[in-house]
Amino acid sequence: MSDPSNHKKTLILTGASRGIGHATVKRFSSAGWRVITCSRHPFPEDCPWEAGPEDHIQVDLSDPVNTAAAVAEMRVRLKDQGSHLNALVNNAAISPKGEDGSRLGVFETDMEAWRWVFEVNFFAPVSLARGLVNELQAAKGSVVNV
Repeated sequence: MSDPSNHKKTLILTGASRGIGHATVKRFSSAGWRVITCSRHPFPEDCPWEAGPEDHIQVDLSDPVNTAAAVAEMRVRLKDQGSHLNALVNNAAISPKGEDGSRLGVFETDMEAWRWVFEVNFFAPVSLARGLVNELQAAKGSVVNV
């Protein structure tokens, strides 16, 4: 096992492709952290941080099978740092929207859409935390739900 004291602190961030996620990557990267980004989009070639596609995982968090595969890939990528994870930031989230982009309420949203929302916003973060519990414990890491 490699010595974790020789490595950067590591953060896994979901919902990294824009907004709060994008700003979080910039902030932690500039502070010297290794940031493994996750989003449903491929890594953009014009991305401003240095880690690049080797520290990006494309994942559809609404699909439990795809989420489980992403967790397995995350664990592989963490092995070179002694399987230590300092922070898991669950930033990815969705809300039901109308065709015009307006937010939909409980009565306008069908149950299938609510299942999709709960898969991304609740079950995926639980699956990620449970799947990475050993790596988090090894680093005395934290889970942050945005």
